[in-house]
Amino acid sequence: MIKRALILIKPDGVYRALIGKAIGTLEDAGLKIVALKMVRPDRDTAAKHYVANDEWLSSVGKKTKESYRERGIDVPESEIEIGKRIHAQLLDYLTSGPVVAMVVEGNEAPFVARKLMGPTEPRKADPSTFRGKYSVDSYDLGDKKQRAIKNLVHISDEEVAEREIGVWFRESEISGYKRADEDVLY
Repeated sequence: MIKRALILIKPDGVYRALIGKAIGTLEDAGLKIVALKMVRPDRDTAAKHYVANDEWLSSVGKKTKESYRERGIDVPESEIEIGKRIHAQLLDYLTSGPVVAMVVEGNEAPFVARKLMGPTEPRKADPSTFRGKYSVDSYDLGDKKQRAIKNLVHISDEEVAEREIGVWFRESEISGYKRADEDVLY
């Protein structure tokens, strides 16, 4: 089924001149770029992107606390407090420089894009993925430096893709067209 996904090339990806490589990875797999722009997000835009409701804060805090426990680290913070700390780090990271925002479209675009880019923690990414090729960051290092993990890109989950696209693009900024190879791809 043809779907859309939001992809952000985060400041570390922009600073490292990986924009073309990220776009090439997506296009080579058959995804179509239907919107593209470079922006310097302000804190308000970043906060709309990373929605920090109690459910999200608790979920992120719980996962993080479990990860700490697995590593033998005792954290006195509550799950909500951890979630708020991580949310602040994400906002700092996303607003630290220019971001390339794009909408990709194609068969199961969110799933395909996430597969191509690799897992959120680059250290665990297969070397054939974008994150596996171009990053070695880890949650441990991010924790030690008290910053968000530098993982080059954001790829929307299918459940939030349309909401996230709306944060970065007006519908009039999204173009429809047919790739020359679409009949072969689909």
